[in-house]
Amino acid sequence: MNEDKVIKGSIKITDRLDKALSAEVDLSRSRIQALIQEGFVRISGKQEKSAKIKVREGDSFEVCIPHLSEARTRAQNIALDIAFEDEDLIVVNKPAGMVVHPAAGNADGTLVNALLHHCEGRLSGIGGIARPGIVHRIDKDTSGLMVVAKSDEAHQNLSNQFKVHSIQRTYIAICGGDLKAQKGTIETRIGRSKFNRKKMAVLEEGSQRGKKAITHYELIKRLKSASLIKCRLQTGRTHQIRVHCASIGHALLGDPLYGRNPKVLQDVISALDFKRQALHAASLGFVHPKSGSKLMFESSLPADMLELIRLTAR
Repeated sequence: MNEDKVIKGSIKITDRLDKALSAEVDLSRSRIQALIQEGFVRISGKQEKSAKIKVREGDSFEVCIPHLSEARTRAQNIALDIAFEDEDLIVVNKPAGMVVHPAAGNADGTLVNALLHHCEGRLSGIGGIARPGIVHRIDKDTSGLMVVAKSDEAHQNLSNQFKVHSIQRTYIAICGGDLKAQKGTIETRIGRSKFNRKKMAVLEEGSQRGKKAITHYELIKRLKSASLIKCRLQTGRTHQIRVHCASIGHALLGDPLYGRNPKVLQDVISALDFKRQALHAASLGFVHPKSGSKLMFESSLPADMLELIRLTAR
């Protein structure tokens, strides 16, 4: 029988609860906030449901991570493109259009549904009932490589690699317009847009909101009213590449949220029925959590992006 996992310790910094716990527990801050709201966190023996309360150095904490309940997320026999798999983790090549984990409006057909069937439920429980094994995400309409943890130990190790930005991630994108610079770096703070809660935005200089975001880009090829680029993430914020490219006037082709397609390409994009951002997670590198060996994986561009490149070639 699966049992809840309990993590105990003492707070080492004086700060609001979710921030203080994120320094002690290898969980994402959003996951910590969810556990707090659900009543799975105790501070100095008392249940605490507010992530904003201030805790002090020396306060004891207890975080209960509930075991994975298969009844609430259905295993489904959905084909997976697997780049690598062992007893600790699995690397998959996610197709565009597949949601990573169940959420409102997407209860079935997700990557998690497929993984629960393929791995027969043997996934890390740290991500919670809806997100077993999920260490990081890529957007529904972004294709490419993801690593998923099978054990809690692997999950904690990989989460820490993401936290310290040692994971190597390269994306291939097609952005609108003629990118003048051969290479460059975009460094901003990214946070939730004040005007549209579904969007992220580059925040004004000096803002204390959001998080620091750094994207390094390099021009691969100039296309007709577009540019094929390679982006390397130094940080991994929600919609980071999409937001950063839009912020410099080169929104990704097909991106319905952050930009408009150049008029000269509208007929081509419409003929292709290309309705997703032209973004692909092309490479992923990390240290194996158990063996300590360096792993690197690469994924070829999907057919829809290859066709878009062909039709926009100069």
